[in-house]
Amino acid sequence: MPDRTRVAVLLSGRGSNMMALVEASRSADARYEIVIVASDQPDAPGLAWAADQGIPCWSLSPKGIGKAAHEAALDAALREADVAFIALAGFMRILSTDFVARWEGRIVNIHPSLLPKYKGLDTHARAIDAGDKIAGCSVHVVTEALDAGEVLGRAVVPILAGDTSDVLAKRVLAAEHRLYPRLLADYVAR
Repeated sequence: MPDRTRVAVLLSGRGSNMMALVEASRSADARYEIVIVASDQPDAPGLAWAADQGIPCWSLSPKGIGKAAHEAALDAALREADVAFIALAGFMRILSTDFVARWEGRIVNIHPSLLPKYKGLDTHARAIDAGDKIAGCSVHVVTEALDAGEVLGRAVVPILAGDTSDVLAKRVLAAEHRLYPRLLADYVAR
């Protein structure tokens, strides 16, 4: 079997997209392997799940050390793990221009809207409030500009009558879990 591309997953919370990426990486024909899971939240539930799966984990809170020191430590951990690509999966920090430049073209993100619509937060409420008939998710390359890099693919989810943000979020999350592993595999194989 050919070598698989070494991928880090960065998260801040429960890690459901990380779990989907890990599960997909276990197939016989997978193109990538998750070699480290890192977080800015040492108590992130996703870290515990990854550790239980035998995946090396790294965490450090940026509180009290500043963004530059936090990113330097993160960068060192990723390089120590010999990472080729980074998959953001609910990582709730905006990466600095310097960090993105060091990893240019090698960071991807899953975003819960049909980019370029609804960059940033509260995407489901914004789509519902706008009267949109569809919502969804996008996988994109991370650049210095927020949610503005090349879109690698999208999944469309209908907005149904009576949907709340929470109800729509659950349907979009299920679409994320199907879309992200496939597009990450395609991207690392480019």
